Amino acid sequence: MERVLAETLLSQSRDPRGLLGALCRGEASAERVETLRFLLQRLEDAEERGGGGGAGALPEAAREVAAGFLVPLLRGLRGRPAGAPDPDLPARDRRRVLRAATAALRSCARLAGGPQLAAALAEEALRDLVAGGPAAGAEAAVEVLAAVGPCLRPHEDGPLLERMAQAALALALGADGERDEAGPAEDAAALAAGRLLPALGQCGGAALRAVWAGLVAAGAPSGPGRVGPRLLVLSALAERLLPEPGADRGPRAGEEDPDARRCWRFWRTVQAGLTQAPDALTRKRARYLLQRAVEVSAERGAPCACGPREGTGPSLFWWSEKKKDELLKFWENYILILETLEGNQIHVIKPVLPKLNSLFEYAVSEENGCWLFHPSWHMCIYKRMFESENKILTREGVIHFLELYETRSLPFAPEFSEFIIGPLMDALSESSLYSRSPGQLIGSGSPLGLKLQKFLVTYVSLLPEEIKSSFLLKFIQKMTSRHWCAIPILFLSKALANVPRCKALGIEGLLALRLPELSLGTWKCTFLFSDVRDVLQCTMITHQILLRGAAQCYLLQTAMNLVDVEKVTLSDVSTFLMSLRQEESLGRGTSLWTELCDWLRVNESCFGRASACNPTGLPETPSLNAYVKNLVQEYITSPAGEREDCFMPDWFEAKLVAMMVLLAIDVEGMKTQYSEKRRTQNVLRIFLDPLLDSLLKLGTNAYMPVLRADRCLQLLLKLLHTCMLTGSGARDDEVFTLLQSFAMSATESVSDFILRRLTMNELSSVSDLDRCHLYLMVLTELINIHLKVGWKRGNPIWRVISPLKNASIRHLQDTDSGQEPTLAGQIQRVVSMAALAMVCEAVDQKPELQLDSLEPGPTERFLASLPLNHTLQKPHPEEHSSFSEDSAASQGWGKVVAQYIHDQWVCLSFLLRKYHTHIPSSEGDVPDPVLPAVQMPARTLQSALGALTVLPSDQVLPVFHCMKVLVPKLLTSSESLCVESIDMAWKIISALSNTQLIFWSNLKAFVQFVFDTKVLTIAAKIKGQAYFKIKEIMYKMIEMSAIKTGVFNTLISYCCKSWIVSASDVSQVSLSSAKNYTELILEGCVFGTVFRRDQRLTQDVQTYIENLGHDCAANTVIENTKREDHYVRICAVKFLCLLHGSNMSHKLFMEDLAIKLLDKDESVSKSRTRYYVNSQQHRLKNRVWQTLLVLFPSFDQNFLNRIIDKIFQAGFINNQASIKYFIEWIIILILHKFPQFLLKFWDCFSYGEENLKTSICTFLSVLSHLDIITQNIPEKKPVLKQALVTVLQWCFSHNFSIRLYALAALKKVWSMCKALRVEELEALTSVIESSLNQVENMPGTGNAKKNWQRIQEHFFFARFHPVRDYCLETIFYNLPRLSGLVEEEWIAIGKFTRFTDIPSDAGFQWYLSPTHLCELKPGDWAQQDVGSHLGKADSQSEWTDVQKKIIPWKNNAPDLDLELVFQDRVAKLGKSISRLIVVASLIDKPTNLGGLCRTCEVFGASALVLGSLQCIRDKQFQGLSVSAEQWLPLVEVKPPQLIDFLQQKKTEGYTVIGVEQTAKSVDLTQYSFPERSLLLLGNEREGIPANLIQQLDVCVEIPQQGIIRSLNVHVSGALLIWEYTRQQLLRHGGAES
Repeated sequence: MERVLAETLLSQSRDPRGLLGALCRGEASAERVETLRFLLQRLEDAEERGGGGGAGALPEAAREVAAGFLVPLLRGLRGRPAGAPDPDLPARDRRRVLRAATAALRSCARLAGGPQLAAALAEEALRDLVAGGPAAGAEAAVEVLAAVGPCLRPHEDGPLLERMAQAALALALGADGERDEAGPAEDAAALAAGRLLPALGQCGGAALRAVWAGLVAAGAPSGPGRVGPRLLVLSALAERLLPEPGADRGPRAGEEDPDARRCWRFWRTVQAGLTQAPDALTRKRARYLLQRAVEVSAERGAPCACGPREGTGPSLFWWSEKKKDELLKFWENYILILETLEGNQIHVIKPVLPKLNSLFEYAVSEENGCWLFHPSWHMCIYKRMFESENKILTREGVIHFLELYETRSLPFAPEFSEFIIGPLMDALSESSLYSRSPGQLIGSGSPLGLKLQKFLVTYVSLLPEEIKSSFLLKFIQKMTSRHWCAIPILFLSKALANVPRCKALGIEGLLALRLPELSLGTWKCTFLFSDVRDVLQCTMITHQILLRGAAQCYLLQTAMNLVDVEKVTLSDVSTFLMSLRQEESLGRGTSLWTELCDWLRVNESCFGRASACNPTGLPETPSLNAYVKNLVQEYITSPAGEREDCFMPDWFEAKLVAMMVLLAIDVEGMKTQYSEKRRTQNVLRIFLDPLLDSLLKLGTNAYMPVLRADRCLQLLLKLLHTCMLTGSGARDDEVFTLLQSFAMSATESVSDFILRRLTMNELSSVSDLDRCHLYLMVLTELINIHLKVGWKRGNPIWRVISPLKNASIRHLQDTDSGQEPTLAGQIQRVVSMAALAMVCEAVDQKPELQLDSLEPGPTERFLASLPLNHTLQKPHPEEHSSFSEDSAASQGWGKVVAQYIHDQWVCLSFLLRKYHTHIPSSEGDVPDPVLPAVQMPARTLQSALGALTVLPSDQVLPVFHCMKVLVPKLLTSSESLCVESIDMAWKIISALSNTQLIFWSNLKAFVQFVFDTKVLTIAAKIKGQAYFKIKEIMYKMIEMSAIKTGVFNTLISYCCKSWIVSASDVSQVSLSSAKNYTELILEGCVFGTVFRRDQRLTQDVQTYIENLGHDCAANTVIENTKREDHYVRICAVKFLCLLHGSNMSHKLFMEDLAIKLLDKDESVSKSRTRYYVNSQQHRLKNRVWQTLLVLFPSFDQNFLNRIIDKIFQAGFINNQASIKYFIEWIIILILHKFPQFLLKFWDCFSYGEENLKTSICTFLSVLSHLDIITQNIPEKKPVLKQALVTVLQWCFSHNFSIRLYALAALKKVWSMCKALRVEELEALTSVIESSLNQVENMPGTGNAKKNWQRIQEHFFFARFHPVRDYCLETIFYNLPRLSGLVEEEWIAIGKFTRFTDIPSDAGFQWYLSPTHLCELKPGDWAQQDVGSHLGKADSQSEWTDVQKKIIPWKNNAPDLDLELVFQDRVAKLGKSISRLIVVASLIDKPTNLGGLCRTCEVFGASALVLGSLQCIRDKQFQGLSVSAEQWLPLVEVKPPQLIDFLQQKKTEGYTVIGVEQTAKSVDLTQYSFPERSLLLLGNEREGIPANLIQQLDVCVEIPQQGIIRSLNVHVSGALLIWEYTRQQLLRHGGAES
């Protein structure tokens, strides 16, 4: 509109100066300034043509407009802070005014007739820009500089241009991209890069060189945030830095502009943009620069090379005319791959990956095997794939990289090693990458993990020897630099362990990396052990114990394989070994222990000597025996200067010495395998003589330092614990026997020492409680040793126990006579109670230790009279006590009291178990109790509730043990108290669900007392609160199992064992207590959660480790807890297999369970009539029918009469394949065993066909096994006749599947008829046989013939025998596997045999399948063959054609200012060859607008007109536009302004075309679009309003063939846009030809 107004004013006025003056007066509105702009441009054009008139007046007028109007206006805009209100100018028009004013200022500078005005304006704007100030002021200054910069003289104004370039570059690069949202400062920076720098670049000379010097001096970008601004600048100057041949090189002839291709910093910036840029736009700019550099090089043809910054590697970029074709092919494929990766769609990307292989073929010279292209280019592609949000793409990228060395040999490049240690290892930290491939069996191993192992072995083997050490060092350090999940660290460790043995780790790393100080103080180890130890610490974070243990095993193997033993000492080795957890990996007797011993034996003489003294203070010796002897000697010697009352020694040293002693003995055993065994005994005595000498003196030498005594006892204990074999070796280990004999020889001395320490008030501080714990552990171990070899009354332990018990009771009976308790006195009480608890536990486990008679003695009466939950009063600090002791006592007194109460309940649990017959059912029965705690159970149980509120969770076990004895006795008389106890105990268990260490032991104790058989029986009998509370807890535990695997296992295993295992003959066991809890077995039979993907992956990897067997020591050391969900069902099924139908209680239990299973199936079917394969509903129903098949042998005819209708009814339901097979199977078994049910079976075919469309196939499948059904029928002919009549009517069904099943059944029935020669059916012979022959000999290869072949080959019809295949293996493994169930539902028969908690029944042989069904492979005829076409694409070396997104590089250079939304974006971008404008102001829906935006951008429309630019922020719009709005000029024209807009475009030569059906509309196929076309689209509902139809030049309609009268507006617009584009392409093509 403003342009029309300017033209009108100029045509009516002959005085331009007066006209300009008039426009400069009044309010500076956007319309006025734009009119002034157009007027000045019109005058400028006329001046150039020589027809402007007023030769002297016009320059003067231009100077007056600039000085009097435009400069003050711009100063006002520059001086106002961003966002500040402007009373004279609406905020939304601010930028519009700014753009128009600067354009007008440029025209004034040109009309002024000299450069002085332009230079003055530039100087002023530059001062404002350099001085800083408001962001809006910087934006205005940049606009002014961009406007007047082209008016400056390149030579005379060179210094000014150079300063302008430096300021613009500083502003552009200053936007580091670290802010969350774009603001005014970012806008100004983008404006400087997008407008000012290109304008200065056109000036060439000093300005361009200044910009280039600034870019080069800045170096390569250091972070993702720095890449974007730099690439914005480079892409803006691409035409000058990468000029095409014949382009204007500069204002001065012969002046050479910089050539970016020759600068390594330029290429590093491009590579950073390809990989580090977080946004697609920056990456697109980097690709544009690369593409332009390639095209410029190809067009110039001159040689070009850019070397790397350092080294002699290949050039980052080079060009040779001789290699032009190869170079073009390389870069074409390279850019195609990068473009495809932007889509993040694996189905599009995967076909392009073979082209990545071709890049390596081009990149390596066939002549000398050297790199032709810098390998960093290849790494850019991989890094882009690794950082993709699509994890499938990341996995494909990682696998492709790991497969590089499988088919080719690549020369060494440092970039490869850096990439492996950097981006590759970062990508490998993602656990989901290690999932199984489709079709892989559970436990077969991760494909990526196996490829990683193969890759690392190959790559390290190919590394130069001088590089290998540093690479492995960095690799291990990278593993310590982050917290890894269990699965990645496992496979990385396994890969390292398989690297071939080599001395790869040299002295450099040994000297550079030292282990931080451990608790040992001065013991340190060097670099490899340090780093691997740090990796080991990373593995300790995970709670997956098996994976953690396996990772430790592999890391130890890594150390043995890669360490240079000459560079480490035995001290280093021993300290490193202490980083391993022996209970998880390095157990004695495992294959790993044997491998370690062999490694020590082979390298014993090669270990290095320490440069300084080791912890022993003696020079290091490489001999293992000498080292261990010195180690023991120094350990036994108490460190000088340590106080006797200090804390107990740390266990670390004892563990280390014990382990090294046993390693040395086993190494010696390897040396003397064929010599006398006495040598082992002599070596052990040499090692342990100092220890034995000290132990023998403990009881007699009162002056032996306490620390020394403690250290000796610690070492003795650790030797005994570590020595026990954890492998499959014999239990009569010679070394263990010798150690036991050593311990027994010192028993008297040690036991006397312990008795003295525990009873003579020598333990008087809080820290002494740790010593008490040590002494009691040693005493318990000695008791166990003597019990193993044979208990004798005269042995030293016997003589110690009675005095210890009596002294402990005496200390507990003493009082302080009203005085304040002392710390020493209270500590002695705690020690005495702990000693009594130990004695009670020992007597409870070993009745041989019983000292008193079975009648209650003084000890029992004392323990039964103790005040329960009595807390020890906290003593006041003593005057002579140390500060540290007081502090320790004040901080830890709560733990001391908790331990005291815990030991009280240990003693009480012993009493209750020993005298459980003395417990009355109510307290009123015992008037004068001898044992109050035993004979007053209600009070004791009430005290137990109090103890649960006081004790910490890790010390409640003895309270649970007491409750187990008390609750059955009180459940009848004090039910509410028992319910309260059960509820309190459950709350404790629930709170512990996230505490791994103590949860399982507490849960086991809880289950043992709440689900005790007596408790269950009594609760069910009275049917009170306890019964319903137990049921409630049962369901809560099942619910908890969905989150914490293994909870339900503990419950069902205990209940099943307690119900049947206690009896010698299971068939005689009564299930009176179980019959009221069939829900427990029911839930167990159908239990199993649908795991999340990460849980499933963890289970897969655990199964893989378990399948390794003894090859992985962790399997030997770590006990299999059998907490998998499968074991719940296995336990329930094995329990059911033990029941006998001859036992009435068993029979009733199984019948009740069967009815509930059928009800469960019915409720699941009603809850969801349609469900997906392998869904939770599918799995649940599958488990129901599996259990019913297990129960089938116990069903008699009477019971089947009750449930047969439900079974047949289940056949009518639309079920998944596996459930159909189970239902069909059980029906076949019923009819086989009880033929009298055949009449009911025939009735199933009497329903109408509509009701039987899908379910009739179930019953037809049953008839396919008619030979099995009729085995027990003497007269088979009537059954065959009925079957034939039934089947024939379904052979003519309209449904193809039904006909197919019917023909299969017909084939079976007719073969039986012919075998029995049924004469009555001879009349049908010709018809039936011709039909069967027709289907057998069906012509062609269509689906009908294929399906007929498949159904005949299908396992259920061809190989499955319902009677011979009836076994657990078929029910739980073969049939689920063959019917398409997910592998999680396959239960291998080996798991049934390994689960020994429930014994196998006498008929164990029926577990295994006697047929070859297990050899068949899955393949359901009715389903598509999964993966039948997988792998074909991968087998091709390179696809002949792939998807490629069209990028018009030559026609559409990247927008230099895409992040800014300007009102006149059309004029700014205007680079498209199209002259089509699409007007969508009438459209409302964001989805239609987003689709149109995408279509317009793809076909190169010059602009898209919208009713409001706000719509581009809508998520629906963005979802359809996929960022097209960033590349397409957008203009805002509101609907009321459309008439003016259309008229304006008409004046500019546009034809206004409406998409509408009118009386005069033209058929689209007949219409020829003019080049300048404006397409007006109507509203979704109302179309184009009548008033706008009058403004149209022509209406075009789309020819239609259907009934509906209109298309979606986006579809209509897309059709017309394409037709316009097609016609223009034809015209341009014809013109060129």
